[in-house]
Amino acid sequence: MSLKPRAVNFDEVWSGLRETVQQVVTMGSIKRNIWNERFSDVYSLCVAFPEPLAERLYTETKKLLETHVRNLYTEVSKQSEENLLVEYHRYWIQFSKGTQYLNNLYSYLNSQHIQKQKFSDADLTYGSMQMDMSEQLLEIGELGLEIWQREMIHKLQERLVGVLLHGIQQDRAATSSNDYPTSTIKGVIHSFVDVNMYKKKATLQLYETVFEVALLQETGSFYRKEAASLLLECNVSQYMERVIARLDEEQLRATKFLPPSSHQRVVKEVQERMVGDHLATVHGESGSMVSSEARRDLANMYKLLKFVPQGLAALVKHVQEHIKHQGLQAITNLKGDNIPAQFVESLLRVHGKYKTMIKEVFHNDQQFMGALDKAFESVVNHRSNTKTNCRSPELLARYCDTLLKKSSKGLNESEVDDKLGSSITIFKYIDDKDVFQKFYARMLAKRLIQQQSQSMDSEEAMINRLKQACGYEYTSKLHRMFTDMSVSSDLNQKFNEFIKNDSLDLGINFSINVLQAGAWPLGQTSITPFAVPQELEKSVQTSTVGRHGHISKNSYLTWFRFLWKCELKVNISKRTFLITMSTFQMAMLLLFEKTDSLNCADLQNHTRLNDEQFTKFLQSLIDSKLLLTDAEELAGEAVIRINTEYTNKRTKFRINVAQQKETTAESEATHSAVDEDRKLYLQAAIVRIMKARKLLKHNLLIQEVISQSRARFAPQIPMIKKCIELLIDKQYLERAPNSSDEYSYVA
Repeated sequence: MSLKPRAVNFDEVWSGLRETVQQVVTMGSIKRNIWNERFSDVYSLCVAFPEPLAERLYTETKKLLETHVRNLYTEVSKQSEENLLVEYHRYWIQFSKGTQYLNNLYSYLNSQHIQKQKFSDADLTYGSMQMDMSEQLLEIGELGLEIWQREMIHKLQERLVGVLLHGIQQDRAATSSNDYPTSTIKGVIHSFVDVNMYKKKATLQLYETVFEVALLQETGSFYRKEAASLLLECNVSQYMERVIARLDEEQLRATKFLPPSSHQRVVKEVQERMVGDHLATVHGESGSMVSSEARRDLANMYKLLKFVPQGLAALVKHVQEHIKHQGLQAITNLKGDNIPAQFVESLLRVHGKYKTMIKEVFHNDQQFMGALDKAFESVVNHRSNTKTNCRSPELLARYCDTLLKKSSKGLNESEVDDKLGSSITIFKYIDDKDVFQKFYARMLAKRLIQQQSQSMDSEEAMINRLKQACGYEYTSKLHRMFTDMSVSSDLNQKFNEFIKNDSLDLGINFSINVLQAGAWPLGQTSITPFAVPQELEKSVQTSTVGRHGHISKNSYLTWFRFLWKCELKVNISKRTFLITMSTFQMAMLLLFEKTDSLNCADLQNHTRLNDEQFTKFLQSLIDSKLLLTDAEELAGEAVIRINTEYTNKRTKFRINVAQQKETTAESEATHSAVDEDRKLYLQAAIVRIMKARKLLKHNLLIQEVISQSRARFAPQIPMIKKCIELLIDKQYLERAPNSSDEYSYVA
């Protein structure tokens, strides 16, 4: 075959080509040599001399396809409703495949003639408003589908959609048999999609306008009636089970019949009609289901409501209120000796229970996790009335103290570490973290000084947890306490070397801890008057001389004698006892080395203790039976005797002073100290903010102060206002001259 353009008789060539085109669109049989010749015929018409005949070929082919589809429409339209889908589907399969082959046969016409005359995207977007889309040329395959849409689908639209919806209704109704095969229904529906397959924009436009809109309307109507019927037949729990089953069925049905774009739309329509329209009914039962903790019902409710706008709000609220109620119930009216442990472990049990429930029932949904956090914030920071202080910080600090003391029995180091790690869960909900810090620091100081810590590793691990939760500044003083104990150990070693090098004999073993005044919660009010026994005087004086070379010259040392501890060997009967006691107790016992009895006035005169301390420590010795008295009141001429017949099964033991329960006044004093610290903290925060901003309105300053302070405590607005007034008096701030609601920083 020659590729050179030549004169061509169109009627003669088209006569043979037309017969082949008719065979192609009806999927008839064509010999291979004829098929190959038709490619040459298309080419020769497109390059014919002197004028190409491509446009005439396009026009004649279009007329042939239109005639063919109209004939098919006539055949299909005659069919009854039962046969309509089957015949339409049969002709559609035949025609769609035929147009694909025909598009290949006309490939030269498509590429050389039609593509060159097609409007580009730029023409369609930016071209003249007068551009007539009817003049747009289509590739032959696309042309065939466009004719099918115009001559078949649009004319049969009402009947096709009606029969399709009837078939889907039969499937929903779960009848014993469906009048239409699944493949036929699916094929007809997908024909609406395939007709637009060549269009780059809105490929599902025909399907959506012809069928999907009607489908969604029918689906809504069906499930609106279904929901009303079910609510009359069953309760909400059963209703939710039926709705979930219906949703699963509809999802499978959509997968079976519809293109992927419709799956979610259909399911959403079912959700709107069966859940959204009856939201008040479902919400009405959520409270009782949460109260009874019916997990299956709650899981079903969550599954149904999570896709409905604002559907979960009521359920989340009920869950939050229920957790709060259970938490408050767990910590109300606690009785017994170990209330801190009961408080913390009860809260942890409630928290663990509902955290697991949220994980298993609500799949860790952030709305429910937020409800858990809000509920526990309310429980942990609960006050019986507005005038009382929240006890949670103190109770948590005492719980940690119990775990970290040597006295904690039945727990190994790993179990203690686990419990301390869990306690951080409660700590994170505490608003008054500075109150916890105050109590914890005081108890840590006692453990370190009295060497009562069960494990220094556990102590350090707990401080690191607090640092991770609140930052380094929060735990800086606690870290300095540890540093002081380490430094004191080195100082004691150097002191022993000093004694050895100078050949000094103190007569006793003596060690001392040097503590930084700013780090330890031991104020000057803790200093107690006391006459150091002669047996200790040399050691005290030597230690002061021996340490001055290792302590800054600017440092001032203050003795905290009420914290002194000693081991005293007592030989007052047939046995010798090694007793650990305070130095105050030791000073009293040493006075009985040369006499068997003394009156209280002499004892107090020699020790120089105040009345409170004297009575407390003397009573502890009498309670231990080391000293005896017949007097009812320990004062004045009351005689105290040494017990020369003292017996004890143990030869080594400790005499403890009876621990007085912390009174309300002492607790209030701690909170008052916290209030003073807060005022200083707030003043510092205000100065920092104003130094950076220079000029700031009152409300914005309040907001920034609250934001900066939230990590340590929840500041009260009246306290912030007082701090602002104090800073104005101190001339750190001043009110702006042109506005009473604005402050400026005074450099």
